[in-house]
Amino acid sequence: MRASDLTNAPGYGSRLAISSSGFPVLQRWCVWVQPAESTEPNRWERRWFGAVDRALDEWSAVLPIIRVDDPERAHVRVERRRPPRRRLADGWRASNGRSVLQVLEVQRQGVWRLEPQVTVMVSPELRSESQQATALHELGHAFGLWAHSLAPNDAMAPVQGASPVLKLSPRDQLTLEWMRRQPTRFGLPLPAPARP
Repeated sequence: MRASDLTNAPGYGSRLAISSSGFPVLQRWCVWVQPAESTEPNRWERRWFGAVDRALDEWSAVLPIIRVDDPERAHVRVERRRPPRRRLADGWRASNGRSVLQVLEVQRQGVWRLEPQVTVMVSPELRSESQQATALHELGHAFGLWAHSLAPNDAMAPVQGASPVLKLSPRDQLTLEWMRRQPTRFGLPLPAPARP
């Protein structure tokens, strides 16, 4: 991903990373959420599921999202685990959540397409509001907002303040709407390979 040079983009659109194929967005998203370890989720799992469901509901108000039971069908896979620590120049850094993007060529109904596949990790070791804010933020990356906003009231701000952001801000929505209108090759049929 490279930083976009679209300086006149609304919201924080000028901060978004973009690939050579365009923004990694789709017209609709299939999302899989890691199920409970047993048939009856314990209270910690129920709390985590509730937080993730509320975050997905917030995104579902502005995006077409389909929940799927098979992770192989999903563009976005939400996992209940603490992300591994990352090594930085000044030491190690832990985080409450992380999104990892892969760009894949996939065949669906006999047609090859370029699609983003994102693994979203949300730690189960947080209080409920922090889990929800983390899920909201990381799902924003998964749905194409690969940037951080400088405004603390945006879901895509990099650090949660004293009051975690649980709703998309008008800037989040404006940036998302603008990004989704930009040209992209994601989700479109790939050109047929050259044959000898």
